[in-house]
Amino acid sequence: MTDSHANPTPSPVSENAMCPAIVLGDYDLSPLHLEQIGAGHPVAAAESGLARMQAGAAILDREVAADRPIYGVTTGLGPQVVDRLDQTARQAFSAATIRGRAHAVGAPLDVDVVRAAMAVRAHTLMSGATGTRPGLARHIVACLNAGLTPLVRESASIGAADLLWGGMIGLGLIGEGEVHGPDGPRPAGDAFAEAGIEPWALAPREGLALASHSATMAALAAVGFARLDAALQAAQAAAALSLEGFRANLSPIDADILALSPKPGQARAAAGLHFWLEGSGLHQPGAARRLQDPLSLRNIVQVQGAGFATLEFLEAAVLPEINHPTDNPVVLIERGDVLSGGSYLSPQLAIALQATNDATRHLAAQMSARIAKLLANRFSDLPPGLTHQGAGGAGYGAMMKVVETLYAEIAHLAQQAPVYPSPSADGLEDTITHGAIPAKALIAITAKLHYLIAIEMMIATQAVELREVAPAPRLGEIMRKVRDTAPPLSVERSLSAEVEALAARIGARDFTRPAGDQA
Repeated sequence: MTDSHANPTPSPVSENAMCPAIVLGDYDLSPLHLEQIGAGHPVAAAESGLARMQAGAAILDREVAADRPIYGVTTGLGPQVVDRLDQTARQAFSAATIRGRAHAVGAPLDVDVVRAAMAVRAHTLMSGATGTRPGLARHIVACLNAGLTPLVRESASIGAADLLWGGMIGLGLIGEGEVHGPDGPRPAGDAFAEAGIEPWALAPREGLALASHSATMAALAAVGFARLDAALQAAQAAAALSLEGFRANLSPIDADILALSPKPGQARAAAGLHFWLEGSGLHQPGAARRLQDPLSLRNIVQVQGAGFATLEFLEAAVLPEINHPTDNPVVLIERGDVLSGGSYLSPQLAIALQATNDATRHLAAQMSARIAKLLANRFSDLPPGLTHQGAGGAGYGAMMKVVETLYAEIAHLAQQAPVYPSPSADGLEDTITHGAIPAKALIAITAKLHYLIAIEMMIATQAVELREVAPAPRLGEIMRKVRDTAPPLSVERSLSAEVEALAARIGARDFTRPAGDQA
């Protein structure tokens, strides 16, 4: 068994400069890897992972030949687990498993999320624990590299394996569903023929392997994690710029003060602010305008620190989901056995996602309050709305309505997902998480945070300029980037396009710290 794309070096990224590939099936994937794959980065199948699949498939074949009861292979699914499948039925059952679960509805999930989910499924198949043939992972890799992405609709998962999402991905992979194309969705069979790739022909167990797993929820969480991690870094730059523009007191980020109460995430938040404020005149005695500033400027590290702390919690929950199988049943290769398990249920991930979303609510509330303080003359000692037009113009003042709207939308998205004893599968599948709800919400929340960060950067830049003080050198670079997109506001004009453009740059990581400078 060989794979021309396999990378022999101990790295998840191929050394082949002509066609760098992220290798699946051997080394741990990170959320950033999945975001890159979602954006179209090529992938490859590791030889070691394919070998594990071969070993797992041999064990499953042996157990099936011995007519052992194996869930979803020699028995029915859900309440039909008590019914045995004869040899003839087993072959047809795989395709029926996919067709009978491809029922998601609503708007399509983003292509990048579905690609990430496909990568997670191929990666975890190569653990060998599913007992499927190596060719299935090769097929998913080929589809990813050919840009064949099944159309998957957004409403489907109750958070106890993504059966219906998996069913829709599986339907596309066997050439029966729809895939995304440059001109919109098109029949999968036509797209496969044009790409010169044969749809996958299922063997027993492989329908269940494509349908029953948590790869899509894990991909949503991983992509959301990667985007929020980058957004928090940009939020720190914006907050530091606001401190500069407000001429705030920096004593609350003094290392000795923070050491007295070492809250989770606080040290990382403080390090980020110190990075951006290095060389600022605010470090000089008497530079601050006030002894104590409003809490939105005084307690930045506590709120942003909570964001970093919940991100660490989320990362700890995401990494097992994207790197390890969430199947039932599973093949234990070392023991040579096939057993039923429960790894498809991920309350840890659902809880971590919910906590992370809640942290963004606190972050957005504080950002909104801080923006308001910069715009209010009685707090900032700057012209109202940061404009010299007097009664003739509102300046940035009207932007507060956008700010409040964004905060309210974030707070709404961050609400708790329901958990209840489910009646699904005739009451057999009575424990759920609904983790897909906060996973989808995290991605939507982060997109709205980009707008809030963009607005804070624009307003704080204007405040620094009105002060006529030299900013910290790194903040000066941030201001130059802001001004590349949003010129100073001297007369009334529509700011919508400028906010959109700056938010897009934030999403593209134009305002994150260099990798070597991150805490």
